[in-house]
Amino acid sequence: MRVRFALSVLVTTLAVGCSQSSDTSNATPTTTTAPTTTPTTENFTGTVPVGGADVKPFNILLANGQLNIILTAAGPPPTIQMGLGVGSYSGTTCTIFQGGSVITAAGATAQLAGTAISAGQYCVQVSDVGNQASPVTYAVTVIHF
Repeated sequence: MRVRFALSVLVTTLAVGCSQSSDTSNATPTTTTAPTTTPTTENFTGTVPVGGADVKPFNILLANGQLNIILTAAGPPPTIQMGLGVGSYSGTTCTIFQGGSVITAAGATAQLAGTAISAGQYCVQVSDVGNQASPVTYAVTVIHF
């Protein structure tokens, strides 16, 4: 299950100026290639207490990059449904974005995916959705560009 979400409202615009000679008789064609970005992968583990949540902060350095969040493991039992959310992080508070959460079991593909519109501090939260009988350990992978 994938949920699309906007991570921020702030958009940064970069203006680039260029000049071109009007004499193109001896011009050599040029190709401009967009810079490639290597994804950053962060792996987090933790324990969610009964009725509680666990939060892990992370930083995104580039605006307008893809963000994928994968709950890779949770249990016991290994099929337990957990709350998975992404939000902004300030101090010790994780404020989940509207549309930035899902109830899911662990899997191999991103349960949350979207675009980080601005650089900054973000957080991933794993929480009890009312079905835990004991603490649950988990693993989350956050991939951002």
